Amino acid sequence: MPINQPMSQIKLTNVSLVRMRKNKKRFEIACYQNKIQDWRSGAEKDIDEVLQIPQVFVNVSKGQVAPHDDLKKCFGTTDTDTIIKEILNKGEIQLSEKERQANSSKYMAEVLQLVSAKCINPKTMKRYPPTMIHKALNELKFSLTSTKPAKSHALEAIKLLVSKQLIPIARAKMKVKIVMNSKDAKANKDKLHGLITEIESENWSSEWEAFAYIDPSNYRELVNTAKVELLEMAAINESPSTS
Repeated sequence: MPINQPMSQIKLTNVSLVRMRKNKKRFEIACYQNKIQDWRSGAEKDIDEVLQIPQVFVNVSKGQVAPHDDLKKCFGTTDTDTIIKEILNKGEIQLSEKERQANSSKYMAEVLQLVSAKCINPKTMKRYPPTMIHKALNELKFSLTSTKPAKSHALEAIKLLVSKQLIPIARAKMKVKIVMNSKDAKANKDKLHGLITEIESENWSSEWEAFAYIDPSNYRELVNTAKVELLEMAAINESPSTS
């Protein structure tokens, strides 16, 4: 919904608010949607491309500009640019209902995709589509809304699915053969260890050759690092209490 700004008789559309409270007083700035994170990440450096109006408000929707006395008392200055940058960098982004729903849908899709990628049906050795994972989690009353990172939330979902066995499901692993120049393998030792779950056997000569198990979600990155041959898909044999 557009926000009327009576001072200049313009309508603010496509607006996101950033709010900060100081000394029990509220301050707001009006920004363009999707530009706030660009500014905070450094992708956008022109503040004029971020702000809809270079002004500090008490309430943007009502067009109430913050009094100079309040700015001085709360920020120690009345310099608008300085105050706006502090609010922009440290304030709380006020999401619209539409934005919240979009973020929630994106988060849920990410969690479901992670669960789908990390699990298989141990009978067929195939993955479940995210839609089937979603249905099973709904039946188990598992909430897909959370402030946790998607990866940790997905691991919680996997624990529950493996524990309850509403559908036949197990953590997946790939058995692969990895070949890489020995010098490069030693230089990338830490990265490789982060991508490999377990090394079954390995041989060092001019080339490093290893037979190993990996999490399916690491396959693409490993392929970009070394020569990888997929040997088989397997299910991790684990008790429901393990992660």
